[in-house]
Amino acid sequence: MVPGYARPDVAHEHYFICPHCGRRSKGTSLNSGFRSDERGCEKCGFAYLFELLDDYYPAPNSAFFALDKTGRIVDCGRGSFELTGLRTEAAIGRSLGEALQLSFDDGTDHVATALEWEVRVANKPLALNVGAERVRASADIFPAYDDEDGGVLVVISPQNAS
Repeated sequence: MVPGYARPDVAHEHYFICPHCGRRSKGTSLNSGFRSDERGCEKCGFAYLFELLDDYYPAPNSAFFALDKTGRIVDCGRGSFELTGLRTEAAIGRSLGEALQLSFDDGTDHVATALEWEVRVANKPLALNVGAERVRASADIFPAYDDEDGGVLVVISPQNAS
């Protein structure tokens, strides 16, 4: 092995997740082939994927929300209606906190933190409205690693009653 050179038979793969259907995939680039176009989801055809810095498995009953760089909902993905009862048409353009009456336990706006600092925020306890009921959940927040569009993927997982 020559110092400073990577082995050609070992590609550095990254993990990706679709905010719409939740499909996980691996690849060496967020781009499609040699083009500068971003990769879309091969399963559902959604236009873009989020890159994960590590291997992440959401809970089966988690809800996915894609937000733009201002924190407004641009898509309600897999599990969002099942968990919250909120229809995509009623959510688009609203902040996640407004749409779900969401509040983090420590009072911090972790969505704003992830947007501002472009960092992952993991397993933050929260409460949100599901119809007339207030329920407990946790959120994992992933920044979009692109300079153009920004945004975050928020995955909300309900907590089991104990």
